[in-house]
Amino acid sequence: MVKAMPSLTGRRLGAAVGTYLILTAVSLIMIVPLIWMISTSLKEPQNIFTYPPQWIPDSLQFQNYTDVFRLIPFHRFYGNSVYISALVVLGTVFFASLAGYAFAKIPFKGRNVVFLILLSAMMIPHEVTAIPMFLFMRQLGWIDTHLPLILLPIFGAGGVFGIFVMRQFFITVPTELEEAAMIDGCSRYRIYAQIMLPLAKPGMATLTIFTFVTSWNEFFDPLIFINSRELMTLPLGLSLFTDEVGTAWQYLMSATVMATVPLLIVFFLAQRRFIEGVAMTGLKE
Repeated sequence: MVKAMPSLTGRRLGAAVGTYLILTAVSLIMIVPLIWMISTSLKEPQNIFTYPPQWIPDSLQFQNYTDVFRLIPFHRFYGNSVYISALVVLGTVFFASLAGYAFAKIPFKGRNVVFLILLSAMMIPHEVTAIPMFLFMRQLGWIDTHLPLILLPIFGAGGVFGIFVMRQFFITVPTELEEAAMIDGCSRYRIYAQIMLPLAKPGMATLTIFTFVTSWNEFFDPLIFINSRELMTLPLGLSLFTDEVGTAWQYLMSATVMATVPLLIVFFLAQRRFIEGVAMTGLKE
């Protein structure tokens, strides 16, 4: 038995090394487009499609980044996307946590049926509801405003997904904590605010990342509801570098690099909680 220990340890070590090598190879493959995007953003137009590909340009064209602000109101598009995504994240996390707590911990008649009806709304393609939503927003006078871009994700399919994530997380919280708080005289609102929310940080971090990425990259809804150039978001702004003549790849890649920075910041800030949330969400039925 003692003689078998080294071989067992060696097999585990070999398996771990093999796993890390595979993950490293996959990571390198996944990061190649990002490296190519940064490389292209620093090239002159005539050097973008040279063969063999030139990963490190002979002369780094940092002025491509400043030219982006000169050619289009990039700072305005950036600001629009930042505040719209921030409001969508705050609204989605708040309302989804409330509804998720109710569906997970508050017994009421027809709870599971209502939850299934909500989930069924996620199965409807967004393109099917685009025209009715446009007509409804036009009746409200919200066309060419940011209100549809903020409210529709919060109370639409994105909000339903948030409710599902938070419900699955709240289910994993022991009911004994809630019962002990009720014995001490805590109300439902106090239990939600002082007990459930602190425990739900991993789930909220997971929902924050998914919601922010979805809102930040949204192109379809701004294309429908926004007409004015000053109200455009980043995805619409990036499309301005493409016209009938062609695509200004060096400017498009420079703008895309700058547009990627908030996504990386949000992910790295919530990375630890995000991993916990993915690991824990949905463990219980």
